[in-house]
Amino acid sequence: MKKIVLTALSIVVLGATFAAAQQPAAAGAPAQRQRPAPDPRSMGGGDCRENPYNCVDAPNPLPATNSVWLEEMTWMDVRDAIKAGKTNIIISTGGIEPNGPWLVTGKHNYVLHANCEAIARKMGNALCAPIVKYVPEGDIEKKTSHMASPGTISMREDTFRAVLRDAAESLQAHGFKNIIFIGDSGGNQAGQKAIAEELTAKWAGKAMALHIAEYYEYGKVAEYMKTRGIVDGTSDNMHDDPIITLNMFIDDPNSVRFNERVKAGKATINGVNVADKAKNTALAKQIVEFRATQTVEAINRLIAAKKPATSSQQ
Repeated sequence: MKKIVLTALSIVVLGATFAAAQQPAAAGAPAQRQRPAPDPRSMGGGDCRENPYNCVDAPNPLPATNSVWLEEMTWMDVRDAIKAGKTNIIISTGGIEPNGPWLVTGKHNYVLHANCEAIARKMGNALCAPIVKYVPEGDIEKKTSHMASPGTISMREDTFRAVLRDAAESLQAHGFKNIIFIGDSGGNQAGQKAIAEELTAKWAGKAMALHIAEYYEYGKVAEYMKTRGIVDGTSDNMHDDPIITLNMFIDDPNSVRFNERVKAGKATINGVNVADKAKNTALAKQIVEFRATQTVEAINRLIAAKKPATSSQQ
């Protein structure tokens, strides 16, 4: 009986407390503290009124970073880079897909990590946005194309295009004038081209989005590297070749399972031996340099042809 009485009292007390909480404050009672209006000077994730480092014009307390990767920079690094004229930014698209027994599923992303940096540094006025690693790889439900293999991550085409659109518009909103799309996979090209055309029309001279098809011209890279000693023999009929292997190797030898392959006597692809680390490094540098040069030349031609915004148009 005692337990029943205590339970009933508890219910009454809780009910009264809840009812009181719903009543308006009595006359003369202090009002709840209101959040102050946002300070338009605030940046950096905090309030300018609470810490001067959160203010739009706060000087960077550290030396500028040497990185060209947006994700490796502070907001102050990015702000100062844009002010210094680095108003070109590269959005590169890779993929997660099968690439034979030697190459990791992130093949395209390792290639882009080496190549985007080389392109940005060769341009001198560009940065690299984080690599878009999820791209169209086949029908998810039907498991077509690369989706037939475990480990693949595919994006529906409309999802992929939405990601490109949002990323590009975010960057344009912060002051980048040329948003440059490069894709290391064939399935990425149509989406990049469509979004580049859509956004360039929308921005109407304030900025441009550019799809650089020349970056993906592997045939030209292969022809050039033939003059440097990389000549494919009989194909191994895998989603792999010596140029891709070396382009990955220069970024991370583990991505092509280099040590394991050498030890197992499997360090060849299409008849090309890739067991010599020093030779690989020299050839890989030439591959990256050629691809960067070819891409930068295409970017410069397209920017010149499309007549980007001048300061009077901003």
